[in-house]
Amino acid sequence: MILPIAIGAGIILLSSLRVINEYERGIKFTLGKFSTIMNPGLNLVFPIIQTHTKVDVRVKTVDVPDQEAITKDNVSARINAVIYYKISDAKKAVLEVEDFMYATGQLAQTTMRNIVGEVTLDELLGKREMIAKRIQQIIDEATDPWGIKVINCDLKDIQLPQEMKRVIAKEAESEREKRAVIIKASGEVEAATNMTKAAKMLSAAPGALHLRTLQSINDISSDQSNTVIFAIPLEILEAFKGMSKK
Repeated sequence: MILPIAIGAGIILLSSLRVINEYERGIKFTLGKFSTIMNPGLNLVFPIIQTHTKVDVRVKTVDVPDQEAITKDNVSARINAVIYYKISDAKKAVLEVEDFMYATGQLAQTTMRNIVGEVTLDELLGKREMIAKRIQQIIDEATDPWGIKVINCDLKDIQLPQEMKRVIAKEAESEREKRAVIIKASGEVEAATNMTKAAKMLSAAPGALHLRTLQSINDISSDQSNTVIFAIPLEILEAFKGMSKK
């Protein structure tokens, strides 16, 4: 009698052993009620009266598919994103929500559409990191009762209608032309200022203007293909007149 009982007890004991991996947590139920959280290693789960569910506590990703959203300034855009999260409380993840991965994905879709509707197109394109951070915070707060911690959110792609792309391209081209005109005008003002200073310095020194003229003629004459027409200053002509009178 003792041997069969011992063998039966051994079989029951062996069948009751459950291995929980390092990256998992186990939720044990006794007669349908939550009993305890099973840590990594060997754990006892007695058949019939006890059951268990494993929860992976590693970082997971939710790929949010393309969502049609309307910005605050009524521009249609298709946006997709990726959400990174992990289970912070295995008990809540099992008891508080039926399918935490599906629920998190659905929440991410609605949150992304709502946040996009609160910003303009310029803000959506220029402040992607800030908007992604806002989406992360909202999802994190909403999933906290489920024992989920949202680590990060990235907006992967923003697709605009072709008409809007052409408008943005024209706007960018106009902005570049505007900056080119401003830079050119600024350069002309600076050049005019420098020329004015140089003219004042040359006029203040006797003979400096003539010396500068001779230097310019020398530079031009170095190229034999140039034809130089030399205009004699009026001062020299007046000097010649004075000499003829003598």
